[in-house]
Amino acid sequence: MNKMLKKAISLALVAAMGVMTLASCNNQKQNEQDNTLLIGGIGPITGDYANYGISVKNGAQLAVEEINANGGIQGFNVELQFQDSQGNPDSAIAAYGKLMDNGMKVSLGAVLSGETTSVVAAAKDDGILVLTPSGSADGAITGSNTSFRVCFSDSSQGFASANYIADNNLADKVAVFYASDVDYSKGLYNTFEKQCAQRGIEIVEVQTFDKSTNTDFTTQINAIEASGVKLIFIPIYAAEAATFLTQAKQANAFSEDTIFFGCDGLDGILQKIDNPINAENVMMLTPFAADATDEKTQNFVAAYQKAFNTTPDQFAADGYDAIYVIAEALKKAEITADNQIDFNEKIVAAMTQIEVDGVTGKMTWTADGETNKAALAMIINDGVARAYVGQ
Repeated sequence: MNKMLKKAISLALVAAMGVMTLASCNNQKQNEQDNTLLIGGIGPITGDYANYGISVKNGAQLAVEEINANGGIQGFNVELQFQDSQGNPDSAIAAYGKLMDNGMKVSLGAVLSGETTSVVAAAKDDGILVLTPSGSADGAITGSNTSFRVCFSDSSQGFASANYIADNNLADKVAVFYASDVDYSKGLYNTFEKQCAQRGIEIVEVQTFDKSTNTDFTTQINAIEASGVKLIFIPIYAAEAATFLTQAKQANAFSEDTIFFGCDGLDGILQKIDNPINAENVMMLTPFAADATDEKTQNFVAAYQKAFNTTPDQFAADGYDAIYVIAEALKKAEITADNQIDFNEKIVAAMTQIEVDGVTGKMTWTADGETNKAALAMIINDGVARAYVGQ
């Protein structure tokens, strides 16, 4: 055999080995991808509403780490990728597209209602399961038969708020302060107003604001003070609530026994307000209480505090529960890493067949994506949020 032929054969063997090595690496990479359950999350982790996004992200990440530490789920190793939307619906859509390119198999939708609406619309043609921990606006998941939520809808929160106030004899005359340009706030107010009429609660004063007037609430505070009410319904986010409460305290506008009643958007108010005394008597309707004595909640709170050096709020609990809901749906659908046939169809169908006992309560879901679970009320006294137990 001449030298030229030997050299050609040697080169051919090297090339063949290279192809085999590359193929082996590609197969290994493909197997790793097949065995990874990529869950995508989207929400503000910078900007004014970062507290909500960070809480959801941290809660979800804690659940992912717990599941993986226990061997994964159905043969999958779970991975969470969380994209910063800065609270912008357009950024949320771009983030969704990036996650799909990365191989996302289940979506946590988005954190805020507006961005959730955009993500659900973008996901409609993909058919993947969207489970938003906190996108509560009524319209955020409508028009999609693959979208669900862990949290209550706005309409159910407004309805439940009026009932809670009436059932606990908190007030028969109330004032309302809400954001006229925020779907979350408007949705809560609309159902609250209707249910108040049914329960004999008189709304004696209504004041609003929008993003162009959300730094000075002097006029609104004065009007509400003049009404003489002892309960103010504030279905707004924590950032604006902190401004309202601080300015009201500085003006000495309301008596010490005045109740400021809101919903899940107020969660995190103690991290937003400069002085905890300004949040005294803030009540919020929520399915999660960090001081609950049940073992499940206390284990979650302890693990969260250890991981993130802070106490979890409802948004963290929603994110945590969302991951375990996905895990339960995988089990019910009998989807495994080795058998992912009809993955989307099976996991979506399983959502209406499962019951999950989470840290935000025992949950089931209906075909319209809504969850059924009980609500709690928290009240802030002396800088600490505790479960409200009545007078």
